[in-house]
Amino acid sequence: MISFPNAKINLGLHITSKRKDGYHEIETCMVPIPLFDALEMIVDKKPSWSSSGLSIPGEPKDNLILKAEKLIKKDFQGLPNLNIHLHKNIPMGAGLGGGSADGAFALKLMNNLFDLHLDDFFLEEYAVELGSDCPFFIENTPKIARGRGEILESIDLSLKGSYLVLINPGIHVGTKEAYAGVTPAPPKVKLEEVLSDRSRWKAELVNDFEPSIFKNHPEIAEIKKKMYSDGAYYAAMSGSGSSVFGLFDNQPSEIEFSDQYFRFESFL
Repeated sequence: MISFPNAKINLGLHITSKRKDGYHEIETCMVPIPLFDALEMIVDKKPSWSSSGLSIPGEPKDNLILKAEKLIKKDFQGLPNLNIHLHKNIPMGAGLGGGSADGAFALKLMNNLFDLHLDDFFLEEYAVELGSDCPFFIENTPKIARGRGEILESIDLSLKGSYLVLINPGIHVGTKEAYAGVTPAPPKVKLEEVLSDRSRWKAELVNDFEPSIFKNHPEIAEIKKKMYSDGAYYAAMSGSGSSVFGLFDNQPSEIEFSDQYFRFESFL
């Protein structure tokens, strides 16, 4: 059985406060985009794991797909072994949620493969144990996310007909660096109100990570600037970076970026 975990972008991202447990409270709107990995699971005599495409750093035991398998098998004893293969296409550590999507889609895939009949509520409970962004990918529709990212609220928002240009320059922005440059504060405007009026997006739909990351990495700031100069109605860094996306009313003429950058384009 195969599925296709997709990436996401953030429309606005506020760091509202720091929690006692060391995490931060956030507020953002996450929207799925049609940039995909491919995840296959086959029942087999012996368990196995393999991957292709982009190299996946770290130990297999830290992979969210294998953690998802462990969570399910802990509660459902006697499930058969799996031959798991991931073709990795979504850049990692890029603010696109690729790893979180892989973990969440693994839960959904096992739910179908093993006929567990778990509804989305229970899958989201498992997903919370994998990571803050993982629950979003269970329903995989536009959501306002609060808390650590796990408190989700549906929003009537559609980017259908917009043209997406997404650039990742391959610059690593660590979580520690990203949060070090932010002073948490309640948002000055209500996110839902700004999202309801596209004319306000450029001025008011902000990502709190951008000022310090742009200062540390001017190359990322230049990508956003170029999106606007080439006609985007909205452009921003996704998550904590370093991916930058532009939304256009129509497919723009070729926008020149370095051939060294990862680039993805699509109508939404």
